[in-house]
Amino acid sequence: MERKDRPNTRFHGRIAGDRPCAAPGCGEAGEFRAPPLEGPGDRGEGPPAFRWFCLDHVRAFNAGYNYFDGMTADEIHAAQRPTAGWERESRPFARGGTDPGPRWADFADPLDAIGARYARAPGAASERRDGKPLSGQDRASLKVLGLEPDADRGALRRRYSELVRRYHPDRNGGDRSHEGTLAKVIAAYQQLRRAPAFA
Repeated sequence: MERKDRPNTRFHGRIAGDRPCAAPGCGEAGEFRAPPLEGPGDRGEGPPAFRWFCLDHVRAFNAGYNYFDGMTADEIHAAQRPTAGWERESRPFARGGTDPGPRWADFADPLDAIGARYARAPGAASERRDGKPLSGQDRASLKVLGLEPDADRGALRRRYSELVRRYHPDRNGGDRSHEGTLAKVIAAYQQLRRAPAFA
């Protein structure tokens, strides 16, 4: 195959320009960049410094390039350590430790998968004196039973017994009009007695 005099414009790493090749005595255009003679060094805030070569000379340069040339053993060790380059602190993506909560008021979150994260601001006082967290389902069940968030297991049992006596058909002369409410009371009690806040 016949070799082209100049590389294709899409040749990887080629940057067209009016720069001459940095190799002594070469009249070709310098279209491929390479580190300066003094090595990459610490560029600080300034733009990177490069030498520019033609294709043949940059290939020759790459074949003999040694990044660690001229470094002491300690400098080589520092450059090769696994955490090299990770000294800078990453930019935080959120403020105050958490993203802002959902903005929609009618969002259905029956498992409290999202809402529990935003239930209380960091450092806010707990809803319960014992510090145990309440899920959204816990709060809904407490509302069904008419209990405060700080209720204990004893108060839960007493309130459940009271409501069962109030709504059970056997206590109301066979009246079944409260069966729907009774079912909600039983479901709320069963959920709360297994909840971590009442363990």
